[in-house]
Amino acid sequence: MAVDSAATAAIGKAGAAFRTIGELSRDTGLPQHILRYWETRFSQLRPLQRAGNRRYYRTEDVALVRRIDLLLNREGYTVRGVQQLLAAETAGSSSDATVGSPIPALRAIRTLLAQALLEDAAVA
Repeated sequence: MAVDSAATAAIGKAGAAFRTIGELSRDTGLPQHILRYWETRFSQLRPLQRAGNRRYYRTEDVALVRRIDLLLNREGYTVRGVQQLLAAETAGSSSDATVGSPIPALRAIRTLLAQALLEDAAVA
């Protein structure tokens, strides 16, 4: 019996296969209760729910969970900040095309500030 489960774990699932909350939790390293919490905070994250409220995450859901994790836990966004970012993206790309994204300009400013700090530290 242990051989069958080991073989299944070694094979893995196809990229387009649905993931249960347990599988997604193992893949991302995020606790299941955090994934459930995110479902209440991010309207874009809506896995399929079958009988008994068993969750099945689609490929798009998995990508969104990874993106939320990146923004919250690695880039330092707040939950509210990620909500606003996702809402702005779903509001329509037509406004982005006319106005343009401020992200490249902000990154350039951050780079200039980092360089100035390094130069200042070298002088002192």
